[in-house]
Amino acid sequence: MPDYGAIIAGTGSFLPEKRLTNADLSKMVETNDEWIVQRTGIRERRIASSTESTATLASHAATRAMKSAGIEAKDIDLVLVGTITPEMVFPSTACFVAASLGMGSTPAFDVSAACSGFLYTLDTAAAFIKAGRYKTVLVIGSETISRITDYTDRSSCILFGDGAGAVILQRSSDPRAGLLYSSLHADGTGWELLHCEPGSRHPIDAALIAGRRQFMKIKGREVYKFAVQRFCELIEDAMRKSELSADQIKMIIPHQVNQRIIDSAMEKLDLPLEKAFSNIDRYGNTSSASIPIALDEAIRTGKVGKGDAVIFVAFGGGLTWANAVVRL
Repeated sequence: MPDYGAIIAGTGSFLPEKRLTNADLSKMVETNDEWIVQRTGIRERRIASSTESTATLASHAATRAMKSAGIEAKDIDLVLVGTITPEMVFPSTACFVAASLGMGSTPAFDVSAACSGFLYTLDTAAAFIKAGRYKTVLVIGSETISRITDYTDRSSCILFGDGAGAVILQRSSDPRAGLLYSSLHADGTGWELLHCEPGSRHPIDAALIAGRRQFMKIKGREVYKFAVQRFCELIEDAMRKSELSADQIKMIIPHQVNQRIIDSAMEKLDLPLEKAFSNIDRYGNTSSASIPIALDEAIRTGKVGKGDAVIFVAFGGGLTWANAVVRL
């Protein structure tokens, strides 16, 4: 059995131009900027236009990641997209992305794990690489959450935005390079805390639409408690299993779930708040796209660089939660 490492060779991200500010939302539901910022840390989020979709956002992010890695579409062996807002029920969003990039027969498929989607997808890509199956994998997190958001429900509409992030994961001869550790978890008994109903259990019909059940539902208080608990567990597990101390970790890049959740967890772990990268104030919660967007931004702004160890953590509908430790 070959013993390879899986390294991040390039990153890219893409955000729609349209901004939805807290002031805009205050005209749609009973809320205001102070209330939203105090509870979430969010000031604005990006919203896909009528000509944009999950696949188009993903394709833009992918193109930038390929440029960053210095490769072309022909060099990619596999395309994986983490998303809960797919282009269609089928074909997979990854197929649309591969087609847009000019790939003729490159395998492509989606991974659905809600806000943990990028880490589930990254772990899947690394498994293919470490097994010797593929050398270069395009890994994307892309979402148009606005398409399943109920803008009459202030408990959820203030939270989410659209965007895409991508990384190029490549084979390394050093098994200790790149992805050092990762873990995936799920508990389906907690599905009601965060879900979107349309599907084989609840086909789209007049009753479903009348009840506005085509939109996602979230139980905010329960999700808050779950996220803080898992955040702490995932960070501690990541440092323990990778044998790295807090001082040896350059940055924690969490799924951008809620600034209060991130701050609360960091305080519980007795870690400085500035050690957790955050851009939620500008983009909101972009679900599976949030970690690769944040990683790309952290690299471009010099917050992290080559040789740095970073921890990724995420939690979302499923319920799912995941972590990863990567040396850049």
